[in-house]
Amino acid sequence: MKTFVHRGQITKVVFGSGTRSRIPEEADALGSRRVLILCTPGQADQAAKMRDLLGAAAVGTFAEAAPHTPVDVTQKALAYARSVGADCVLAIGGGSTIGLGKAIAVRTGLPQLALPTTYAGSEMTPILGETEGRRKTTRRLPEVLLKTVVYDVDLTLTFPAAISVVSGINAMAHAVEALYAQDRDPVAFLMAGEALDSLTRSLPVIARRPDDGEARADALYGAWLAGTCLGTVGMALHHKVCHVLGGTFGLPHAETHAVVLPHVVAYNTPAAPEAMARIVQALPGDDAANGLFDFAGRLGAPRALRDLGMPESGIEQAAELIVRDGYWNPRPADRTAVRAFLTRAWAGQTPWTSPGNGHPQTDSVSEHSITTGARHA
Repeated sequence: MKTFVHRGQITKVVFGSGTRSRIPEEADALGSRRVLILCTPGQADQAAKMRDLLGAAAVGTFAEAAPHTPVDVTQKALAYARSVGADCVLAIGGGSTIGLGKAIAVRTGLPQLALPTTYAGSEMTPILGETEGRRKTTRRLPEVLLKTVVYDVDLTLTFPAAISVVSGINAMAHAVEALYAQDRDPVAFLMAGEALDSLTRSLPVIARRPDDGEARADALYGAWLAGTCLGTVGMALHHKVCHVLGGTFGLPHAETHAVVLPHVVAYNTPAAPEAMARIVQALPGDDAANGLFDFAGRLGAPRALRDLGMPESGIEQAAELIVRDGYWNPRPADRTAVRAFLTRAWAGQTPWTSPGNGHPQTDSVSEHSITTGARHA
């Protein structure tokens, strides 16, 4: 007999083509008359179009959202929001902008809308990750759930293929961890499986034809499902690893997820057979970890942390931070094990699955460079 607790979502979702035209209507439905638009510098043009659409209801644009939600950026945004008398925030973009919206909301209580342009999925979660100094902390706060999310497939058609791929793998990571989460439930398991099917089906098409509307819609649908999974169940080791690496070394968020995911899946394989079987169902091959590693390679995604700028000298520090106050994981993680798979991830080696509690032997850096160089040539 199944025993579980399922948490439903309260966020209104509008999905389709051209749906961004509904933003004024959705803001009005929230009783908002003074909307502050948030974006990164790279999304300033899209923010300007949305400001024109909102007309007098738009009171300003803050275009300094940054990866990992730095607290100092949030403080600047808060000061600006107060100066213009904002009664709502509209985040346009991916995880960086949506994270800033959440950081403002938790400090002010302002309602949030989002117009996602990536596959990050954070718009569907009550999770707020913030960075202060070189430390990233993550909290689950129901009060940061967005009121309304408007998905417009058209906005993803110009999303560069290379960035789309890593953003999509980031979404896959949400789905993968939902399959073996401590508080997983049948609904989350079904959504996670459907998300993986959609993303593994659509991302190869997008890599070849970035303007394929059907593939874009499929990927955005999968990203929505994956984000919803992340919002309804807990995170595990993979997300802890990525939060530490991103916050400590300033590594790019989606790319880090793409590199790390196969290695954490390899580590968890002996402890989560049902989850691994579902991952294999979505991928070619009969091994979840290597299937994910090969999938990333076929799409041209990065597969080595050193290619993202992580120093080899940081592996030991990262391993210590990961096991300190670690998230629940189906297979308990110790420092030796984490250091071992981080070493392989740093060098771009194939993931290694131990049959039990053993750990792979750590090769020398020179051996790594010989085997990895050919793979990435």
